[in-house]
Amino acid sequence: MAPTETKAAAPAKVGKKVRKDRKKEQKVNKYPASLLTSGMYRIVRRKMIKKRPQPVAGGEKKIKKPVFVVKKIGGAKNGGERKVLLRKNKADLPTRRFARKRPAKSYFRNHKRNIRRSLKPGTVLILLAGRHKGKRVVLLKVMQTGLLLVTGPFEVNACPMRRIEQNYVIATKTRVNLEKLKLPEHINDRYFRRILPKKDTRVERDIFSRKEFKYVPTEQRKADQKVVDAVVKAAIKEHPEGKLVMRYLKSMFSLRSNMFPHRMQF
Repeated sequence: MAPTETKAAAPAKVGKKVRKDRKKEQKVNKYPASLLTSGMYRIVRRKMIKKRPQPVAGGEKKIKKPVFVVKKIGGAKNGGERKVLLRKNKADLPTRRFARKRPAKSYFRNHKRNIRRSLKPGTVLILLAGRHKGKRVVLLKVMQTGLLLVTGPFEVNACPMRRIEQNYVIATKTRVNLEKLKLPEHINDRYFRRILPKKDTRVERDIFSRKEFKYVPTEQRKADQKVVDAVVKAAIKEHPEGKLVMRYLKSMFSLRSNMFPHRMQF
């Protein structure tokens, strides 16, 4: 016999929640959907043509423009005629479809200067290149271009104020106090620029004669050298071992046999 108990009534179906219509923001993409990478397409070109909307029946038919033009050519072996394209293909095609804008040039004067920690004003340096290589000089300051402004002083070892790259110096542990030194504002990178005489090309001259340009320091530079050297020499005298530092600046640096620079302490 069938059971007398009746099944519990099924719960009423709850209506589906209606989602709120969200405003779909239209994304603007500069690349077409069919483009994967430069030159690679998702859909073949012939399939793309099929997907284009076909003209409605009964509408105006577009007149096809001719692609070729037949031209007569002389000569027995040329065939008499030749087909010439009305619109010639490009000989030079761009490698990228969408060229990116390049940033502005990063000029050398705007580069960040990274100077070694050991190169501080007043440090005694050993020059390794240039006309005064082997001499020991005093570091005055670091210029805006990253070059080091050094001086002998000139009366000590005949090395005037000059600039040198930090790669061509060895920094020693000897240091002089240059707090009293205040360099004039006009001593900058432009100060050391050499102005060569202009050649007059309109005047006739002997092509075999050689007139070499000889550099001569100006009076302004001589005066600045004396002022700077006076402060540097006074700072050397105030050093606890001033006489020894003066002798150290006068001597030249050189390596002998069985001397290894990477094992030496300066």
